Amino acid sequence: MLHALSKKNPFTPAKYYSIDRVFRNENLDATHLAEFHQVEGLVADFGLSLGHLKTVIRTFFSKLGLTQLRFKPAYNPYTEPSMEIFSYHPGLKKWVEIGNSGLFRPEMLRPMGLPEGLSVIAWGLSLERPTMIRYGYKNIRDLIGPKLILI
Repeated sequence: MLHALSKKNPFTPAKYYSIDRVFRNENLDATHLAEFHQVEGLVADFGLSLGHLKTVIRTFFSKLGLTQLRFKPAYNPYTEPSMEIFSYHPGLKKWVEIGNSGLFRPEMLRPMGLPEGLSVIAWGLSLERPTMIRYGYKNIRDLIGPKLILI
């Protein structure tokens, strides 16, 4: 997405979104799958802040019925500040991580020839974990296979 952004000449504010299937070499458990869907997005404009990013994330998840969100500072090598996003799972009685986000660091944008002072907010959000929370599944593995029931 940053590559596409860097090709805009002259630069104009932009929004990019992607929904993809992702593979990670992880052990399967109640909240982890080896393959899952990820929503990635970015917004590029001048004057964007962490507040704008939190608003985008809250709006996205509210459309899915998830309103109990928490943001936790995190480290990501490409973004600063960075935040992990959690939603409360009533069935598990705990907060479950559902995404990661941040503002791209200027030193990441400069080599791409993007304008000085440009802000780029970005996020990567899971689809399976919010679905698990929304429909009350306690084990994410129950979302795959032949007997999926979404009420």
